[in-house]
Amino acid sequence: MATTPGSSPDLRDRSIGELLKELSTETSTLVRKEMELARAELSEQGKRAGKGAGMLGGAGVAGLLTLMSLTALLILLLDKAMDTALAALIVTVLWGAIAGVLALQGRNKLQEATPPAPQTVETVKEDVRWAKTLK
Repeated sequence: MATTPGSSPDLRDRSIGELLKELSTETSTLVRKEMELARAELSEQGKRAGKGAGMLGGAGVAGLLTLMSLTALLILLLDKAMDTALAALIVTVLWGAIAGVLALQGRNKLQEATPPAPQTVETVKEDVRWAKTLK
């Protein structure tokens, strides 16, 4: 004899076994629904992330080709003032320093990332608050 939220049956007429069974059923349903919500959120975020990753991959290839051309240009410009090997070494050290700074900044940004399913986290927190009010 399940009740809908908002109805006010006389719970004193029901046995503890019935109440525990209903609590168990409703808790199972709640957990199942929260899992479905989390799956849906993660699936949607995954699709968007996949498209973005593909675009970033293409941009990365184009950027790499640009940097290769720029590197050749820098070496040719420095070659007029010094030996070619020294010019290549200077340009290599410059790109290494830039890569190091970008890697550190990227790592910091990843550590600041938010949880993957903020809506699910929030609804679970609401459920916990609600459950605490039952005491």
